[in-house]
Amino acid sequence: MKQPGEELQETLTELDDRAVVDYLIKNPEFFIRNARAVEAIRVPHPVRGTVSLVEWHMARARNHIHVLEENMALLMEQAIANEGLFYRLLYLQRSLTAASSLDDMLMRFHRWARDLGLAGASLRLFPDRWRLGAPSNHTHLALSRQSFEPLRIQRLGQEQHYLGPLNGPELLVVLPEAKAVGSVAMSMLEAMLIWVSCCLPVAMPVTINKGRERSYFMKLR
Repeated sequence: MKQPGEELQETLTELDDRAVVDYLIKNPEFFIRNARAVEAIRVPHPVRGTVSLVEWHMARARNHIHVLEENMALLMEQAIANEGLFYRLLYLQRSLTAASSLDDMLMRFHRWARDLGLAGASLRLFPDRWRLGAPSNHTHLALSRQSFEPLRIQRLGQEQHYLGPLNGPELLVVLPEAKAVGSVAMSMLEAMLIWVSCCLPVAMPVTINKGRERSYFMKLR
């Protein structure tokens, strides 16, 4: 037969954090019935020793609000950066459309990338829309539409844009010389793929005028 002290010890052992939390969730009126006791509860504090439960809760709320404000500020900064990138891409699209030749288009593209302060840039072309055979010196820019099709289906589907990572085999298709590629922003255009290697810290979505179907790839690292 158990002694009264043993039964009490067993009860205290079974009353763990989970049991207390479950009880309070199921019995929210506990705080109303025991308002004075709740006000008297002290919570350990690294500087002040202890603080009241109300003060502790308010401090957590302030910290949460501070984190939300920081996240909002970052989102605003990212939105401004996205808007600037959007207009730069529109400018690039108009500039490439006005090119008189492939060499002129490549020169315009690399000038755009340099003016934007990008770490590097490369361009791929669909050979069914561009004359890339001999004697052209741009055969290395060719990208088989057939090889690209599985990637397009997997990443784009019925959409015009994709934002996210590409796996190793996919990178070998579109940019075999790429190293340490993070996320990509990809917009489907008709005749070309453009990859831009830049020093932006995070990936950002890119919106392209859907009136003209071409393909841009932006690599962010």
